Amino acid sequence: MRNLFKNVIKLNFLFLFFCVSVWSKDTSLYDISFEDIDGNKVHLSEFSNDLILVVNTASACGFTKQYAGLQLLWEKYQNRGLTILAVPSNDFHQEPGDNDVIKEFCEINYGITFPIMAKVKVKGDNKHPFFLWVENNYGSKNLPKWNFFKYLINKNGELVSVFSSRMKPSSDEFKRIIEENL
Repeated sequence: MRNLFKNVIKLNFLFLFFCVSVWSKDTSLYDISFEDIDGNKVHLSEFSNDLILVVNTASACGFTKQYAGLQLLWEKYQNRGLTILAVPSNDFHQEPGDNDVIKEFCEINYGITFPIMAKVKVKGDNKHPFFLWVENNYGSKNLPKWNFFKYLINKNGELVSVFSSRMKPSSDEFKRIIEENL
């Protein structure tokens, strides 16, 4: 009986490993979806013709003022094919509010009009599938080290640039890279 139990456990682990392996190799960016701040499903396939900038955000961070630069980018480039997705997370203990609080904060303080997703995990075992996709396809070195890590994805669904929290969206270098990829 004990051997049977051990074999069942081993088979479960093998099955789980197989499922994760298949997912990581066969999953396209465009198979991934988020829930937006209002509870609606947002499929990344909706943006397959766009340059996508995914930013993990937080409201109580020293980098929170970057929301203003992101809004300016959105206003300048949205009609040229740039989509910005704010992805709040409390993984660095600086986004304690729920989705309603986050939405209100962004609208009142920064006039945010680009899409804001529901709060997710960006690290650890339960990280959102987008961050799992980043890890599986581009390595764990590209996972967020802090809030306001930025991921630029081209129109082919490929990660072309990862920017640290210190890279300001208002910087000339950042804008140049956006323009080169539009």
